[in-house]
Amino acid sequence: MKVLLAVLKQIHKPALCTGNPRCLSSGATSGLLPLGDEAPMVGSSPELVQKLRSQVEVRTDFITEAEEAAFLRELDPGLKKKRYEFDHWDDAIHGYRETERLRWGAACEEILNRVRSTAFPECSQLLGPVHVIDLDNTGYIKPHIDSVKFCGSTIAGLSLLSDSIMRLVKEDTPSEWLDLLLSRRSLYILRDQARYKFTHEILKNEESVFNGQRVPRQRRISVICRNLPG
Repeated sequence: MKVLLAVLKQIHKPALCTGNPRCLSSGATSGLLPLGDEAPMVGSSPELVQKLRSQVEVRTDFITEAEEAAFLRELDPGLKKKRYEFDHWDDAIHGYRETERLRWGAACEEILNRVRSTAFPECSQLLGPVHVIDLDNTGYIKPHIDSVKFCGSTIAGLSLLSDSIMRLVKEDTPSEWLDLLLSRRSLYILRDQARYKFTHEILKNEESVFNGQRVPRQRRISVICRNLPG
């Protein structure tokens, strides 16, 4: 267990992004371009939106309320024994509890197999433990890029309990960004350049605005699968 958690701690790479797309999400609507009708993504330019179409995906209502409840039954007893932390080892996460699981009950394992078959190529080797991050309603995840040393080209995450906004910002061009509306029980997938060349973050409650619309943040649990490098 300690070894696996140590590997997970090496996944996060702090961001060096100095741009200010955050200012755009705090109320301004100019420049927000929808990916499609009622699509859960908006971007800084149509060119960027088109470029990332094949690399960023949000599937709303990927799991049902009953399936979400199955995850909570498995996760809550262990999570509630932990305290929310407000000083992550590399300052990437604020107001969080985290764990990892290798084994799941039958209901959750069936859902995770659906995630794996949806997000990853059939021949892809996956990182063994599934990473779980429990964000307090005041918690947030700062811009970072997951280390390519420990995980591969794809990340897939289920969002439980609350809607939230994930922001992607191009590491060397902060004016290029994409906001994802991660609705409760949705699945997000990041692949290739969206995974390697863009930071990703979960916005604070007070900054949680999507295309000019307020999206209140509450406690949020993410269940994250990754593949191995190579």
